[in-house]
Amino acid sequence: MKRMVSAALAGLIFGIGLIVAGMANPAKVLAFLDISGRWDPSLALVMAGAIAVALPAFAWAKRRERSLLGEDIQLPTARDADRRLLIGSLVFGMGWGLAGICPGPALVLAGSGLADGLLFLLAMLAGMALYCAWDARG
Repeated sequence: MKRMVSAALAGLIFGIGLIVAGMANPAKVLAFLDISGRWDPSLALVMAGAIAVALPAFAWAKRRERSLLGEDIQLPTARDADRRLLIGSLVFGMGWGLAGICPGPALVLAGSGLADGLLFLLAMLAGMALYCAWDARG
């Protein structure tokens, strides 16, 4: 139960942060990505703030074996940029650049009942299903 409550609380805080930062507003994200037009650099401050929080958090996590809830901490160990990572990054970036929405904000928008978020979420789930089917082929 503690795990579910802490996950729900973390998700709520993350979602509120996305809304406050403007990451759930596709127009703001697209303005940030439009470096040749009416560029809005304000999301760079959001990213800098996220890095400022993440760096000490990961340094702390690397020194521990268990989380605050007593569970094993599993940090990624892969260091290679393989073909799957590069293609996935390319598809992610293209989707973010075209729609101004990425997975976290899509959940916020869908949870708000907005059509853009619901449509993006459905397209994302379809893409995940296609990838799973393709990957299962071997």
